Formats: sequence, C-alpha cells, structure tokens
Amino acid sequence: MSSNTNKRPLFDKSTLPSRHATEGIDRAAHRALFYGTGVTEEEVHSPIVGIATCWNETTPCNIDLSRQAKVVKNGVREGGGLPREFTTITVTDGIGMGNPGMKSSLPSRDLIADSVELTVRGHCYDALVTLAGCDKTLPGMMMAMLRLNVPSVFLYGGSILPGRFRGKDVNIIDVYEAVGQHAAGKMSTEDLHRLETVACPSAGACAGQFTANTMATVSEAIGLSLPMSASVPTAYQAEHDRYAKAAGETVMNLIAQNLRPREIATRKAFENAAVTVAASGGSTNSGLHLPAMANEAGVKFDLEDVCEIFKKTPYIADLKPAGKYVALDMYKIGGIPVLMKALLEGGYLHGDCMTVTGKTIEENLEHVKFPLDQNIVRPTSKPFSSTGGVVGLKGSLAPQGSIVKVAGIKERKFRGPARVFDKENLAFAAVQARKYKEGDVIVIRYEGPRGGPGMRETLTTTAALYGHGMGEKVALVTDGRFSGGTRGYCVGHVGPEAAVCGPIALVKDGDIISIDADAGSIDIEVAEEELEERRKEWKSRPTGHESGALWKYTQLVGDACDGAVTHRGASVETHVYADIELDD
Repeated sequence: MSSNTNKRPLFDKSTLPSRHATEGIDRAAHRALFYGTGVTEEEVHSPIVGIATCWNETTPCNIDLSRQAKVVKNGVREGGGLPREFTTITVTDGIGMGNPGMKSSLPSRDLIADSVELTVRGHCYDALVTLAGCDKTLPGMMMAMLRLNVPSVFLYGGSILPGRFRGKDVNIIDVYEAVGQHAAGKMSTEDLHRLETVACPSAGACAGQFTANTMATVSEAIGLSLPMSASVPTAYQAEHDRYAKAAGETVMNLIAQNLRPREIATRKAFENAAVTVAASGGSTNSGLHLPAMANEAGVKFDLEDVCEIFKKTPYIADLKPAGKYVALDMYKIGGIPVLMKALLEGGYLHGDCMTVTGKTIEENLEHVKFPLDQNIVRPTSKPFSSTGGVVGLKGSLAPQGSIVKVAGIKERKFRGPARVFDKENLAFAAVQARKYKEGDVIVIRYEGPRGGPGMRETLTTTAALYGHGMGEKVALVTDGRFSGGTRGYCVGHVGPEAAVCGPIALVKDGDIISIDADAGSIDIEVAEEELEERRKEWKSRPTGHESGALWKYTQLVGDACDGAVTHRGASVETHVYADIELDD
C-alpha cells in the first residue's frame, strides 16, 4: 500500500489535460467557476483528479461508495492534487433479475464507461480514481480508465458480510435458490421470509465469487488496483479507508511518473486476469468483460482467447457458488494476493507485468507467504481440478463459442432433448410449474445482446432448478448470460445469437443437444441440410424496443464473443484523450 510522505511529487501542468481549463489569461472565466466551488488559487493550478463513483441507494453493493470517495479525496489532496467527485449510473442485477429490468444491466456497463469518458473529456481532468461495487460497474469503470488512458486507480467498494440462517452462513444466492425450494414444497413461507430478512446484513457486494468479486479479483490481477484493496469487506471501514486514501496518493504518483493504464493492462496482464478467474471458479460474465476491457486497450483478447487460458489453468479456490467459502473467508487468509501467490509459484502468472504501485506483480507478491493452515486456496500442485472452473465450448450449436462454469459439477458431459423457450420469463414459468423432465436441455433464446435486448441474466431460472434439486439433472443453454452466482450445468453466451439467425434460433423441441466440457464442444444433432431448410423459414423478431436507450443499444452492440461492445475500441483511434491538444 502506498504511504504518504512530506515530499510531494513534482508536476508539470503544461503537459496535463487540465491546462486547457485552468491556465492562461483566456481561462479566467473557467477559473472563476472553480473558485465558486471553494477551490483555492493553489488548487486550481494543481493536477485535477476525477473521483468517479457508482454510488446509489438501490442495494448494499454501492451504498458506501460516496463515503469511501471522500477518503480517496483526502489522499489526492495530500498528494498535491485537486479531487473532483462525480457519480454515474448503476443498474443492479439483483433488482432486475427475473423481470424486464434485467435488460438494462449489460447496456449500463457501456453507458458507465461512456459517461465517465464524457465527464473527464468535458472538464479536462488529468487522472481518475474509480470506485465501483456491483457487477457491471466494475468493468464499466475499468473500461473508462483504459479508454481515456489517463493515470488511474480502481478501488472496489468491497464485499458484504455473510448472513446467518439456522446456524449457517448465507448469501443472496441462497435466497434465489430458496424460492425454488419453496415452489418444490421443500421450504415453508415462514422460513423463506426469515431467510430474506437476514441474508444481506451489511453494505457490500454479493459475498461469493460471483461477478462483482470475480471482477474485483481481475482488478488486482491485471494491476489496476492496489494489492489487497479488492479483498477487504465493506464493513471493515478502518482498513478499507487505508486503501481508499492510498488510492488517492497513488494516483498522484502515477501522474508524476506518467504511468498509464494501457502500459499496465497489456496482453500478458489480460492473461493474468483470466488465470485468476479460472483458478477461483469465477463468473462466466468475465468472458464478456475481459474482451470488452481489452477492446478499450487495443488488445486482441476475445472469448476464444479467454477460454484458452481457462483450459490450462488449475482450479484451486474453494469459493461459492461452487465451493464452501465466501469473500470474508478469503480476506481472513490474506485475500487475492494469496491466490495470486499460489499461481505465481506454480508458474501460471506473468510476474513481470507492471501495476499501479509502480512495481511488478512479482515485486508486489515478494513478501506474501502462502498460508498452509487453511483449506480455501490450494497450491497449484494440488488443485480441485487440472482445468479452470470455467471452460469454453464450440460446435454446431455455437460456432462463435459459448461458456460454462464447471466448478463443482460432477458430470462434465450432458446429452438430451431440447425444451425450447423464446424468452427467459417463459422458461421460468415452466420451471416453476415443473413442466420439464430430468435429462432435458432447456434452451432459452432471443436473450442475446441484440435480441433481448441487453443479454439478460437467467439466475431466477437456474436458481429455481437448483432449488428443485435438478441443478445437474437438466442442462440450460442460452444466448443470454448467467449470474456469477449461477451453478449447475448452464451454458451461456451461445453465439451467433438467435436474433441474427444463429443455430440456436433453429432448435426445435426434441432435438438432441450434446455438451462435452472436457472436449469443449456443444452440438445439435440435426443434419446440416435440415438446419438449412429451417434457416429459410426463419423470420426476425421485433424486440419491442423501437426507441430509447435499449433501441440505441441494439443498433450499436456487437457479438458476445467480442465482449458485446458498442464501439470499435482503441485499435482504430487516431489519438488518446490523455494526449489531448487544444485543436482536438
């Protein structure tokens, strides 16, 4: 962790973007506006650091971010900078799950990145500290950092503490699965109500290795956050605040060194990120977010590249939803650095990758000792399985690829007849009514990035299946996606999606679908001639969104295998914001 000293870095304002807003006679009116906010003359001529948060009052995930941002600002001030706090949107998956609100979730990731970009561009900020707490906010903020390429630090808002129910730790996924148990007659209404009142006892993101904690792990592994900062639960405010202040100090050092995010987030750094996802049994959503982040950095790293890393990475962390433990347990043994130390010692990480500390991964981990008196993280020589907890699948049903979390699954092969639904809510209603059979492959389509629109998560359906005791007795295949809390035999991100007449659009009830996680294959056992006849009969479907943000998203969004991104990325840019000139 960075520590403050009396010797501040020296800054050359003439090289920084904020010179366009604060320097020279013709910027007198601009400075007057700053003074109106209580800024001193000394501060207005200092480097200006945007402090971007996804604070809102919707759920525990982001509720503490505004408080944390104030601590970050103290670090920036002590480092000689002027902090300017601003917020962007949050769409929280837990509220949108199982209803039309979920269509807004993935589009919010790109809107977060866009809004941070425009705020920084519009005010000529020199650097960024971003704070995020739930699923899409983490990649959205890191995408903005990479797109702007100003010196930046990411700070995770932290995970929630587990609740207690009948003597056991519980989390939000237990509540989703309890709905299925209740429908199956395995839980009383009274117990379900009691569980929902105790499952979320504090501020913080969902406690397992779901999407938020997976992307928090990525932030440390890729080098964009301070070591251990993404491991501290939100409720441990004193310790979390030490990292928040250090993030502010660190960004000032980065300005002085001119060390930028794209120098950190290299191809090798993205490989490190994918390794930690696989080793921890992380969320399949990483297969969307890592390519989207890579797009911002001008690095080629699509779903196939991600899955190649997954294939050769051992699964070593016993974390929920597949395992036993939650983020608090991980924190107690030394956090994400312990996982990374095991992977580095096993030869699975590139130790020479630079980080926001100004040191390499290997240097950051030099004094980390792998604890032997614990069962949460294993050494790579004794993995739970020799391949990662998440694997990629390709075949006649998914020519562009798909992704499945195999952590905790006993049988890695599945073959059965399709039971087809054209929307997630139709599938959920059928599952709740027990209108399926053991051995079925439930197909949910027209839920891809374009077809949904917005690529909804299907946690309500997968959790209901698990609650029925059928989590591994049926498979679920979709061109949509899954929550990081999903478990069972669930294949997502099938591409091309149904909305563009991918093979998933041609599946009929009773068609045999075969899945082999060891071979990395997913196929429909229907002759190509028959599929071609069905293709001739296929007609596109309206989404029901012909205006507004979701319509605009369908016009811009690309394929899931490339991250479902909405712009062309750094590979085609002609200049970077961080190098802005007056005539730009």
